[in-house]
Amino acid sequence: MCGLCGEITFDGRAADATALSAMADAMARRGPDGAGILVQGRLGLAHRRLKIIDLSDKAAQPMSDPELGLAIAFNGCIYNYRELRAELERKGYRFFAESDTEVILKAWHAWGPDALERLHGMFAFAIHERDTGRLALARDRFGIKPLYYSELGGKLRFASTLPALLAGGGIDKSIDRVALHHYMTFHAVVPSPRTILKAVRKLPPATLRLVEPDGRARDVLYWEPRFERRAEDGARSREDWRAEITEALRTAVARRMVADVPVGVLLSGGVDSSLVVALLAEAGQRELKTFSIGFEDANGETGNEFVYSDLVAEHFATDHEKIFVPSSELLDALPETIAAMSEPMVSYDNVGFYLLSKAVSRHVKVVQSGQGADEVFGGYHWYPPLLASNDVTRDYARAFFDRDDAGLRKALQPRWHTEDDASRAFVAAHFARSGAATPVDKALRLDATVMLVDDPVKRVDNMTMAWGLEARVPFLDHELVELAARVPPEEKLRDGGKGILKDVARRHLPADVIDRKKGYFPVPALKYLDGPYLGLVRDALTSDRARARGLFEPRWLDELFADPAAHITPLRGSELWQAGLLELWFEAHGI
Repeated sequence: MCGLCGEITFDGRAADATALSAMADAMARRGPDGAGILVQGRLGLAHRRLKIIDLSDKAAQPMSDPELGLAIAFNGCIYNYRELRAELERKGYRFFAESDTEVILKAWHAWGPDALERLHGMFAFAIHERDTGRLALARDRFGIKPLYYSELGGKLRFASTLPALLAGGGIDKSIDRVALHHYMTFHAVVPSPRTILKAVRKLPPATLRLVEPDGRARDVLYWEPRFERRAEDGARSREDWRAEITEALRTAVARRMVADVPVGVLLSGGVDSSLVVALLAEAGQRELKTFSIGFEDANGETGNEFVYSDLVAEHFATDHEKIFVPSSELLDALPETIAAMSEPMVSYDNVGFYLLSKAVSRHVKVVQSGQGADEVFGGYHWYPPLLASNDVTRDYARAFFDRDDAGLRKALQPRWHTEDDASRAFVAAHFARSGAATPVDKALRLDATVMLVDDPVKRVDNMTMAWGLEARVPFLDHELVELAARVPPEEKLRDGGKGILKDVARRHLPADVIDRKKGYFPVPALKYLDGPYLGLVRDALTSDRARARGLFEPRWLDELFADPAAHITPLRGSELWQAGLLELWFEAHGI
């Protein structure tokens, strides 16, 4: 797990080593164990390393193989690298290190773009071919590892974080109006390739971008799950589905134990992370380190779920640590949390993951997380109403969107309005694509391949990597997801959601963990803004820079300031926090 960046020019100039160094320095916290820069004429690569697999300097990056004429900078982990290495050795390839990085390099030489289909893992990488002059940029199937880029007149720059690109200089910081519409409407989800800045884009998940020496580029989508049933699926019983899901999840969890350092688990006390702990215990893991976090109660809302995480930790005899965060520490951590965001992310639990990662990084370098289970197995409350939907776009937007287009026009000053309802149009176009059989399947596909990528997954990557901690997500194993996508929606939505996953859990977990009301990562102080939190947001939204930017209608802000708790979105988010977070992010990154 690391940070990568690079530059390639198309007009004969040499790559800018000074800019590369600045970009790499901006990602130092992603890779505190090592740094390297490679400049070869028009190509420059830089890397910050977090040592997880092959702790020796032989695995340092950027890595080049003069014999094959390839150079790579890589962020992530390939869980089946040993199996691929053995296959490549049988083909005659020789290895100088024990790393998954070198396996990608040889696999690219052996199979070219087809190598991507063989990789099990999370990854973003850049490979340069000396003999063709071509650059390949690739991102894993669920975008677990980020990759941003910007075209700067005769050259292309790319990096693991948006702030790293800004550190290299020369980036136009104009705001993208369509991205702003998504942020304010689609619950802060800004789908790729857009970001909140016009000049910065992100490579979509499951995408390979091939860049020719003259700058021409084409994108190839190398994987796409199908949310529909096969002919043989009609004969499958509920027990058949349970058994197959169990085996696929066992495999996914086992794959993510591949490391040359200890692996822990972020244990919220919910079904998902608890099931990861249970399967690791079943596989014989002893003295497994688990971690949970809680906050002060606010406005009558409980700020922790320790009762459930304690229950699981005791049941499986894990080495468990609870982190309790007082409100004063929460406030102090907000500026650092916002600075760690590659893009503005409105969810309250960003600060929770940030502080949890800070504590966990003192003990381990790698953790598994239960992220993704709700999107893959149908755990959210907006799925059941879609079972009988005659207008899936309308019904999905009604449940998930923070406001409709008319409401957004009241919130934003006129110069930021888009010509059409950009967020609704995006969702409608996604739902219109083939490959999803029912309204629920359409929503699950959208959430698993778009919403999940640009909200929960990005959040976990940004907050864990801010402390040099690698987070692995077994519920996003692509073979598990392909299987889950075939499960009939009715089986997923049983028992209040995630019915088929709960069937798996009942063979492994105490009933109290499974049958309780669904929990979230609670940070109530940021939902019910008052006191110093209200002051922080008010100062951001009324600063000279915010007034000059002129995003929000003053009358709308005054209504929010007057009674923040009265303005809560359908997904129980604070409208004032959403607006304030955006301005705080702009301020943190010099926009």
